Amino acid sequence: MPVHRLLGLALISAFLLACGEDAKEEAPPCDPVANTGCDAGLVCEATAAGGSLCAAPVVLTGSVFPISVDAPVENARVVALDVNGAPVSTVTTTDAEGLWELPIPHTRNDDGTPVGRRLTLRVDAPGFQTFPSGIRQALPLDTAAAVERGGRFVVDNALTHVRLVPLPEGAGRGTIVGRVDLPDDRPGVLVVAEKDGAGFSGIADRDGNYAIFNLSAGTYSVAGYTRGVSFERTTAEVADDPGASTTADLARGGEATASLSGKVSIVNPGRGKATSIILVVESLFDEINLRGESPPGLRAPRAGLEPDVTGAFTIDGIPAGSYVVLAAFENDFLVRDPDTTIGGTTILRQTLAPGQNLTLAESFKITGALDFLPPLGLEPLGVTAAPTISWEDDSSEDAYELVVYDALGEEVWRHTEPGHSGSDPAVPYGGPLQPGMYYQAKIRSLKSGTPISQTEDLAGIFHVLRE
Repeated sequence: MPVHRLLGLALISAFLLACGEDAKEEAPPCDPVANTGCDAGLVCEATAAGGSLCAAPVVLTGSVFPISVDAPVENARVVALDVNGAPVSTVTTTDAEGLWELPIPHTRNDDGTPVGRRLTLRVDAPGFQTFPSGIRQALPLDTAAAVERGGRFVVDNALTHVRLVPLPEGAGRGTIVGRVDLPDDRPGVLVVAEKDGAGFSGIADRDGNYAIFNLSAGTYSVAGYTRGVSFERTTAEVADDPGASTTADLARGGEATASLSGKVSIVNPGRGKATSIILVVESLFDEINLRGESPPGLRAPRAGLEPDVTGAFTIDGIPAGSYVVLAAFENDFLVRDPDTTIGGTTILRQTLAPGQNLTLAESFKITGALDFLPPLGLEPLGVTAAPTISWEDDSSEDAYELVVYDALGEEVWRHTEPGHSGSDPAVPYGGPLQPGMYYQAKIRSLKSGTPISQTEDLAGIFHVLRE
């Protein structure tokens, strides 16, 4: 064969080999949406740099038990939520020993380690109060604390082991289950079943599945709430039977969403700098604790965790419905001004029609909170004996009103403290101490019988440690 033909074949072979290497190098990465392209035991995840890679899964593990006994809770539903209340996982259920595992889709660093993410847990079970609810908070856990173990990144700490509060005798035993027609971007959905003005809730996970427990017998109106989407209401007939459930699926509707605008006026803020606004579904609002459940995304600011509202705000994408508008609800060193003798201080209820763009006529009056002093503070405190309830003295009060509630919203202790001048009040707690129970102290400063400031809505919580 002529030399020039040999050289030509060699060049062609080299070219084809190079193309093959290039094709191999340029092969598409694994698909993080479909979770394909990885070996068994690995998952495909997006990277912070915008690509994808195969990595060991991130898994939350924990347990669910009653608050005061060591009998595990089986078939409790556990889901992980982001800071805006949207599910970041499917739902898992506890086994016969009360144990659960929950894989979490997670952005990765280039070396496959998880990028830290703050999440909270929601737990629902028949016969138990939903966690979180009432005065109980779900403290955020950080996936940056995951430990590599057995080919997985595992988060297993005190925050993943949840104790549930049993409901009192006479609570409903019925259940509604169903599936929500989620949009393509799969936001979280708060599903609410209402009867006689009372609401009960469940969370639709990333697959759209939900369950609402502990319902009395009767006919319920069922609706879904999340930012930017409307759902058609449906009805469900519930039997008071713990072994039966009623199915109510939710389809997306065609109604336009609404928007709500307003402003806050911050006076005497103390350590506070900025606040937040949330919308609570009215039927889920707790009149005693002045709190409730907010649908995913119905918050200003919408993105991020830190409050940033100092004046005007807007919440858009609101499904039609009735809401309670709460300002300065989160722990930000600010509270709604409790002085009802001035405008902008009452609890605001607002019904929004489809497509309505409403601007509130009156601003929210916000003031600095009464700050708890150690041992109480912004995070729940574990105690084995009665704590001392202490707080910074207000500058112009003539009395204080101190009330303590338990996790079921029942008032368990009340105390009136005379005004202080130049010293911080300190009062030994004189109420019940049930093992495992959560309690919250609330304090208002008074001037001639009128409230002028108060402690924060989510502060002053303590729980009795089990021996």
